[in-house]
Amino acid sequence: MNTISNAAETPEANENTAANATPETVEAVDSAAPAAAEPAVAPAAAPAADSPRALLKQLQQEFEAFRNCLPLEIGIDKQLLARMPNLNRKLMRAALGIHTGSMRYLRAMEKATVRYDLDGKPGAEVTDTHRLHAKELLQQRFKKEAERKKAERDAVIQQEAERKRQEKLQQLASKFSKK
Repeated sequence: MNTISNAAETPEANENTAANATPETVEAVDSAAPAAAEPAVAPAAAPAADSPRALLKQLQQEFEAFRNCLPLEIGIDKQLLARMPNLNRKLMRAALGIHTGSMRYLRAMEKATVRYDLDGKPGAEVTDTHRLHAKELLQQRFKKEAERKKAERDAVIQQEAERKRQEKLQQLASKFSKK
């Protein structure tokens, strides 16, 4: 969330800098504007993400479908590559895997009727097979989490029982060792 607020603060900082600039500086900036416009577009076309999670955060900032965790159209990777030609495919696939495997996305898919493109525009319908798959994945995760929590509880109970046993043994040892 901090990343989004930082992105919102950056344009304000740029406006403040322009407001405080001298006429000579503004003239220099205006003459350099065509050259500066290209690099401003380049970061969107060539993400500087060095990890799948960083790329996912960038995608969430740039595209409504990721930001709102909407069910993605099939072939969304091709749409991403068309908009970001320098995108590392391996990073993109890992980021998509993290996104589509998230609980939030699976919950959205479980109830979805329509898929969305990058801009959040509705597209094809979500099939019953895909909804069922999302539901099954959620059930498996909930079951696995319940088993993990049960194992933790059982381990705590076993540790407590062992502690009490050792305490009783210590009491008996101290009782019979007195002379």
